[in-house]
Amino acid sequence: MEWLQQIVNGLFLGSIYALLALGYTMVYGIIKLINFAHGDVYMVGAFIGSFLLAGLHLPFFVALIFSMVICAVLGVVIEFLAYRPLRKSTRIAALITAIGISFLLENVFIYFFSSQTRSFPQAIEVKQFSIGGIQISNVQVLILGVSLILMFLLQLIVKKTKMGKAMRAVSVDSEAAQLMGINVNRIISFTFALGSALAGAAGVLIGLYYNSMDPLMGVFPGLKAFVAAVFGGIGIIPGAALGGFVIGMIETLTSASAFANFRDAVVYGVLILILLVRPAGILGKNIKEKV
Repeated sequence: MEWLQQIVNGLFLGSIYALLALGYTMVYGIIKLINFAHGDVYMVGAFIGSFLLAGLHLPFFVALIFSMVICAVLGVVIEFLAYRPLRKSTRIAALITAIGISFLLENVFIYFFSSQTRSFPQAIEVKQFSIGGIQISNVQVLILGVSLILMFLLQLIVKKTKMGKAMRAVSVDSEAAQLMGINVNRIISFTFALGSALAGAAGVLIGLYYNSMDPLMGVFPGLKAFVAAVFGGIGIIPGAALGGFVIGMIETLTSASAFANFRDAVVYGVLILILLVRPAGILGKNIKEKV
């Protein structure tokens, strides 16, 4: 029964990783960039949500939406100031810049809020339910429900809207898309906005779940979300969602085993294994790049 409980817990944790992984995979699919600052946007979302809930006393869902909007704007600003000038540069230059932006966000928040862990406002009273001996809280159900709704809306945007179709065109061939009249810069900014909004939502949800936050809270979840994106097939939206849920369950199952102290190592071990066995990920396809 304990293993079943951990699988259920992993489902809820995995939904957070899935939201983060979607941001990684969308940006990579569009401009082939691993945005390592993405985990810190998640951290910013938690701090913004905390301020809106405790400082302005907004209802939870209003605070969640505002956090997503502010993080979306932050994502667009980061892309415009840090990544757009390097669009024609080497990938390593963009990668180093992403790491630099990550450290910048962390240290700015450490300077203003210190590195100490802070409590996150309990905007929703926690209630526990027992279903067949498995303990589930209303907060866990809320996290899973919001995550699934956001994933569904994202899929709807990508598949059914003009912007979504333009995103897919740019991901296939940005030069051809530009020749067809698509504003590539606008599409890239829109992609960053979508990914950052999802990260902001994940930050608020995880703050509510663990009742804590700190300026470095995005480091390890960001890396694990990257592992999830690679696991599912980076650049593929359903793959990122699948990878997030799988990584969440692997982590919680490891926590319940004799290797609980090595749960992070197990997750990164999965990354190495995937890269060795199936570099394109579970849902990815091996495509040779022309030189």
